[in-house]
Amino acid sequence: MQETQTKTRGRRQVRTGIVVSDKMDKTVVVAVEHTTVHRLYHRYMRRTSKLTAHDETNQCRTGDRVVVVSTRPLSKSKRWRVREILDRSDRG
Repeated sequence: MQETQTKTRGRRQVRTGIVVSDKMDKTVVVAVEHTTVHRLYHRYMRRTSKLTAHDETNQCRTGDRVVVVSTRPLSKSKRWRVREILDRSDRG
């Protein structure tokens, strides 16, 4: 009796951030904030990472809060994909 093996991908990384640029076609730049502790002063610092994400339908606009998920490399800089738009921006 042969068992069917299904490969699981594992858990994908999920981040929430704000769209800071939508000027490219099918691509948005998302700013993701996280906090870290300073090694010497033990104070919390806010750090921002800018991720380039794939937006297939060009629905994201600057200022939108979005959820991005990691994916295979889509281009030289794109390693993330927009999963959903949480909040729409008032401008635009």
